[in-house]
Amino acid sequence: MPERSIPALRTAIAPHAPDLLADFEAGWRAKVADTYDIGAAPAFLARWWAEYALARDPELDRHVHDLEERAAHSTDPDKAKALLEEAAAIHQRAAQLGPGD
Repeated sequence: MPERSIPALRTAIAPHAPDLLADFEAGWRAKVADTYDIGAAPAFLARWWAEYALARDPELDRHVHDLEERAAHSTDPDKAKALLEEAAAIHQRAAQLGPGD
């Protein structure tokens, strides 16, 4: 993982997860740049930090999307809850990664 800053994250996304870059830039403009709401920057960084952490591991990213998709189509509420809890735990671990991890 890069240094925990928005410029460093943008630089890391470009070569390693280029499919995320357009959404990253659009989100940055909508949440922070166009609104001049610098207070939104920490939440923006936290969200995209975890997104990038998953995207740089395509197998893990596919697994999380599969869990979420299966939960969305499950007719068993307990099964859907368990699938979403597993996906949330993975997201949480990704969000806790630090620079260099």
